[in-house]
Amino acid sequence: METTSTAIETHLGLENPQAPGFAPIPWEPKPEGCEDVMWRFSGNPILTWNPIPRGARIFNSAVIPYEGGFIGILRVDYKNGRPQLHLARSEDAVKWDIEHEMIQWENEAGEPIQNSYAYDPRLCKIEDTYYITWCDDFPGASIGMGYTKDFKTFVKAENPLMPFNRNGVLFPRKKNGEYMLLSRPSDSGHTPFGEIILSHSKDLTYWGKHRHVMKNGGSGWWQGAKIGAGSIPIETSEGWLLFYHGVSHTCNGYVYSIGAAILDLDEPWKVLWRTRDYLLTPEKEYETVGFVPNVAFPCAALYEEDSGRIAVYYGAADTNTAIAFCQRDELIDYIKSNSEV
Repeated sequence: METTSTAIETHLGLENPQAPGFAPIPWEPKPEGCEDVMWRFSGNPILTWNPIPRGARIFNSAVIPYEGGFIGILRVDYKNGRPQLHLARSEDAVKWDIEHEMIQWENEAGEPIQNSYAYDPRLCKIEDTYYITWCDDFPGASIGMGYTKDFKTFVKAENPLMPFNRNGVLFPRKKNGEYMLLSRPSDSGHTPFGEIILSHSKDLTYWGKHRHVMKNGGSGWWQGAKIGAGSIPIETSEGWLLFYHGVSHTCNGYVYSIGAAILDLDEPWKVLWRTRDYLLTPEKEYETVGFVPNVAFPCAALYEEDSGRIAVYYGAADTNTAIAFCQRDELIDYIKSNSEV
């Protein structure tokens, strides 16, 4: 185990803890003069090049509160170019102790198995179980799914959907006894297209009742090439708050930006409001310069219900891990006032 980021002074919102037994999420007030609804953490990036001996980069990773602190399921790109998932722990969700060995999976019969590769994880608690989804090799890019109850034993379940697919994002509770999963059907390459689909399952094995949720495009070019679900949806009184990435295909390559939408609570394939303009696009050097330039890719969001604070974790330039902040009520008002469905 190794602490991989320098000591970063951060305001943790101690006056607004989530609940007894939960650590406060990272938080910084909006900078003076900032008119944006989402703003960056001043300590970005929190993880950057060569974070552990075997790993070259950590980005596009998942974070969740756990036992008075935080657990991370991190995408670690090795120095041979292949990505795998690693477990990490943190007291403040900024400075991370990362296990140097990849997560060891077993199948549902208890037999050890090995992933060819694994990347872009999401982490979702449903009832008493923590579910991990990621991009798997099945063969070719598809959605892998696994679960754990203690972050010691990790069980790989059946792949929920056929290849090719990416950006598998579970909802944090069942609806009418059914699990719900967002995905982005794709191809085996660097997909030049993609829209968001919702699927249902009673048992996490057999999936159906597929519904189209969101298309790419609109009047804004920032999401004209493709879109994909980002962090686990946040349940609010207005609907499910979903952060997602939108991609523009420019003359100099792809640009990944962050947007948000509000989905109907009872029928979440129905989009009520959706950001016309992006919330955050690559502008800082750690977002524009790196292994893959011009990427801001959200994979996780920590949320305090009482205060409405949200800390969004995003991969920057396929090299760094960064945090951006927003406030629920301000963000929802902004989405509703600047919506294009």
